[in-house]
Amino acid sequence: TTIPNITDNTQWQNNNTGAWCYYGNSTANGTTYGKLYYWYAVAGIHDTDPSTPNKTLAPQGLHVPSDAEWTQLTDFLGGESVAGGKMKSTGTSLWLSPNTAATNESGFTGLPGGFRDGNGAFGLVGSNGGWWSSSEYNTPYAWYRGLDFLNGNAIRGYSNKRNGFSVRCLRDS
Repeated sequence: TTIPNITDNTQWQNNNTGAWCYYGNSTANGTTYGKLYYWYAVAGIHDTDPSTPNKTLAPQGLHVPSDAEWTQLTDFLGGESVAGGKMKSTGTSLWLSPNTAATNESGFTGLPGGFRDGNGAFGLVGSNGGWWSSSEYNTPYAWYRGLDFLNGNAIRGYSNKRNGFSVRCLRDS
């Protein structure tokens, strides 16, 4: 099932299935940062047609990491207080200055792709990047990880499933 690209703010607000967009609805931002997804796309809820069962966002052989898998990564990198710097791309051509603690020693190359909120507004490109996990926090929220230009933290938080964040896939074991 195709995941719809929703550019209209009202449609984004009222959608109850998976969707994606480029930051600012700009394909140039898509080329640099990739797509921002509703969490429902991560969960495989791409349409309301009962004849099409839920699909996976990740290609065959890959999956969207769970909250526990994100925690395993940040623990391996020394804990949340330092893992973010090891996950961020270096320099300030994409990240705002000072891009504190960025070393990318993990090879994750996290970019500051920003987000889209549940009302359709875009924000924080250049200063923040956020990636969904496949794990729910509760009915309206799901876990994500975030990186910020001002520190080296890998932020663990939960956000409304109607917000748009990036997705990074893992190889199946």
